[in-house]
Amino acid sequence: MADQKKFVPFVSSETNLAEFTVRALIIGLVLAVVLGAANAYLGLKAGMTIAATYPAAVIGMALIKLLKGTILEENFARTVGSIGESIAAGAIFTLPAFFIAGIWIPFYTPGNYAISAAVMFAGGVLGIMFVALLRRVMVEDVELPFPESVAAAEIHKAGQRGGSGSKFLFGAMGIGALIQALGQFKLFSTSANYLMSLTKGNILFRSPDVSPAYMGVGYIIGPRLASLNFSGGVIAWGLLAPIIAYFKFGNTPMEGYDLQGTIVQVWRDYVRPIAIGGMLVGAGYTLWKMRKNLIIGIKRSISDAKRAATGEHVEDRIEKDIPFKWIVIGIIATGVATFFIYNFFANDIVAALVATLVMIVAGFFFAAVSGYLVGIIGSSNNPISGLTLSTLVVAALLMVVLGMSGTEGVAAVLGVAAVVCVAAAVAGEMLQDLKAGHFLGGTPWKMQVGDLIGVLVSAAVMFVPLLILHEGNIKSGGTGFGGEQLPAPQASLMAILSRGIVEGQMEWILIFTGMLMGVAFIMMNVKSPMLVSVGMYLPLGTTFAIFVGGLIKGAVEMVNEKRKFNDAQKSRVENTGVLLAAGLIAGEALIGLLFAAFAFWEIPIFAIFEEPTFILSLVVFAFVAWYLIRVPVKHAGSPDEPAPPQVSI
Repeated sequence: MADQKKFVPFVSSETNLAEFTVRALIIGLVLAVVLGAANAYLGLKAGMTIAATYPAAVIGMALIKLLKGTILEENFARTVGSIGESIAAGAIFTLPAFFIAGIWIPFYTPGNYAISAAVMFAGGVLGIMFVALLRRVMVEDVELPFPESVAAAEIHKAGQRGGSGSKFLFGAMGIGALIQALGQFKLFSTSANYLMSLTKGNILFRSPDVSPAYMGVGYIIGPRLASLNFSGGVIAWGLLAPIIAYFKFGNTPMEGYDLQGTIVQVWRDYVRPIAIGGMLVGAGYTLWKMRKNLIIGIKRSISDAKRAATGEHVEDRIEKDIPFKWIVIGIIATGVATFFIYNFFANDIVAALVATLVMIVAGFFFAAVSGYLVGIIGSSNNPISGLTLSTLVVAALLMVVLGMSGTEGVAAVLGVAAVVCVAAAVAGEMLQDLKAGHFLGGTPWKMQVGDLIGVLVSAAVMFVPLLILHEGNIKSGGTGFGGEQLPAPQASLMAILSRGIVEGQMEWILIFTGMLMGVAFIMMNVKSPMLVSVGMYLPLGTTFAIFVGGLIKGAVEMVNEKRKFNDAQKSRVENTGVLLAAGLIAGEALIGLLFAAFAFWEIPIFAIFEEPTFILSLVVFAFVAWYLIRVPVKHAGSPDEPAPPQVSI
């Protein structure tokens, strides 16, 4: 993994296979729309999305194989197909906020549709342009494991190779899918809470989520990074939430909640804003540490562009990004377009100009941070809403300084947040796909152009599923976005925060306290203050499950040492383990998409038990741990066998 030899992808740079084809593009665009719509539904209902990389990889691979296509066409179709999820994330986290804040009443007008499409397309283009600048820096960083990129690449490789690798991968996919399905059918409880009541005050203990995907991510990133992420959850749920609840409520719950619900609400209302402050400082610190590589990468892009223009330099196929001049043109054009959008919102040229500058700077800032986080924990766990809230806070402060107030000020703030949200989501997903393409031998500029087309199509249609869900809920007696059936939790929070800041009602002490906490992390030489703050922001069940996966990987490493495996045997154990973890991730994602479809069409799902027990969940954890330890160790092979090629970076 730390090998410094020249990297050789699955398809070498000298090999020219069909890649950017009409059939691969059409398959990718259809997947982008379908997966984007499914994620829009899930996000509005539950505040979460399902990683589209794996469904896009498996479905694209199956269709391309049926058409006798190449592995690079599969990679291209997956890249385009997964971008719809990013546009959906940007849409559901921000567009409903315009309705909830009372700006778009009614939600649909031709003007609102046009603005939403323009915002999503501008954010998507900005994210891709920034990624084209950042690709070399992020993709070649050996410190970033890119767990979900490894998993996606292994799906395509296994489809080509067949044999034992395919057996491990697809066998694990079946296990991941089965566990997720049994959880949906309520054979066992997928999480458990235990409230410990003391003399005055309470602590809420939460189990790890029964999620093969999260455990697979933890296995791939290893115990060190998984522990860092989980430490944030321990701080949030073991220190901040109970102590705030103790001093504010004691043993008297909040109105409308029991004691358990009170602690959960305290985490949402108080701890998450503290985490956002920590993420702001952590994001700045992360970029500061990356500054030399970022500068070198940008200088290299400019140098390559100059040399290519004079005919002095011909890049390898696998190193060609969108030409630098087109990147600059794309960023400038996006800036001009968003200036007119913001001027429409704010009706103030100075405010619109400031908002545009904030959007470009914050867009680059959080595109880099989003890519960094995806490189560590994958896009499934990328806290896009937290990054967007950080942008919203900065934009709202500037609007207040400029004297903006009322509906115009709130609209301008949400407009900045929407573009940056889409840019960060697209950047993270694009970097994840570029890393997978890096393993497979894809051509970066072709993948980037494909995603530009995917962004255009997704931006044009993503308003439609939102409108259908909103209007359908109103016709059935609901209130639309922000109501009981379509809570749109992230968008609701953004509407509340933007109004609170612009109208002078924001509790700044929480953000500022979080920033000081982030500074303290840096002073303590914490490896990744950003990752700890992200752990505070994410649900504990998520970070706990990732931590369990990291512990399992640590156990495998201990077994390797105890049995005195040589480097070749350790490589075989590592390869098999990564294939199994990748299969668990992909299997859960695919079956999750199936159950999302059931929910969308309101197909009832039977329950094996009305109140399933968590005891069976412990059996599931034990089985997954045994599986991820036993199978790789069993296939370590003889000490005399040569080392296989590495699966990971």
